[in-house]
Amino acid sequence: MEEKVFFFDSNKNRIAGIISNPNNNKKSIVILCHGFGSSKNSSTNIELQRLLNKKNISTFRFDFYGHGESEGKFEDITILKSTDDTLNAIKLLKEKGYSKIFLVGSSFGGMTALITASKTKDLAALVLKSPLSDFIEKEKEQKSKEELEDWKNKGFIMYNLGIEKKRLNYSYYKEYEKIKGYDAARKIEIPTLIIHGDADTTVPPKQSIKLAKILKRGNLELIKGADHSYTKKEDFQKMLILIKDFIIKNIT
Repeated sequence: MEEKVFFFDSNKNRIAGIISNPNNNKKSIVILCHGFGSSKNSSTNIELQRLLNKKNISTFRFDFYGHGESEGKFEDITILKSTDDTLNAIKLLKEKGYSKIFLVGSSFGGMTALITASKTKDLAALVLKSPLSDFIEKEKEQKSKEELEDWKNKGFIMYNLGIEKKRLNYSYYKEYEKIKGYDAARKIEIPTLIIHGDADTTVPPKQSIKLAKILKRGNLELIKGADHSYTKKEDFQKMLILIKDFIIKNIT
C-alpha cells in the first residue's frame, strides 16, 4: 500500500514523499535517496521498493528540496539542504512508529546519506550506491580552472539534466569546500555497504575505495565494467540484489 505524505524541512519548505508499506509492518523501513537532478521516482528507487516490499520491508522515497514535487528552487539546492531533508524524513518515520530505519543513497544522494549518517544515531545500516565523497576533487578533475572561475564569477552555471538545463548557484560548490564525505565517514559506526561501478566516469571509483578504508564497518562491492547509471541490465540487477541482500541481512 502506497501513501503519499508531506513533511517540512527546517525552513518550512514542503517535502513530498511516498511510504510503501506492504502489510502494515512498522518494524523496518528503508529510506531511498535519489541522485542529483532526479526524483523519488528514479528507476533505482522504484525497483528497490518493489524488491523490498516483496520481502515485507517498507520503503520511503522522497524528493529533495527543489526536486520533483518538493518545494524550493533547484538552483538553491546544497548538500546541507538535502541532508536536512533526510534528517527530517527520519524524524517523520520515527513519529509514525517505525523502529528500525535503513538509509540508501545514490550518487549525490549517497553523499547526503553519508553526511546524514554522521549526524544521527537512529539508523540501523547504510547503503551508498556510487556515492560522491569529495565533490571539490571531482570538479577540479573534470572541469578546467577557467570553467570553475567562470562559475564563481557569474554566481551560477547552467547544469545539464539531459533533456533540459537548469541554473545551479555557486553556493552549491562553495558549501562543499567545508564538507567532505571522508570526514563524515570517520563518525559512522553502523554497517555500511558501498557499491560502485569500476567504469564510472561521473564519480571516480577511487573515492569509494578510499571511503571504504575509512569507514569502521564498511564493505565495498566494485561491479566490473559498470558505469555510473548501471546502464547494462546485468549490472543494474546485480546492484539491486546486493542492496536487497544487505538490507535483509541487517534486519535480523
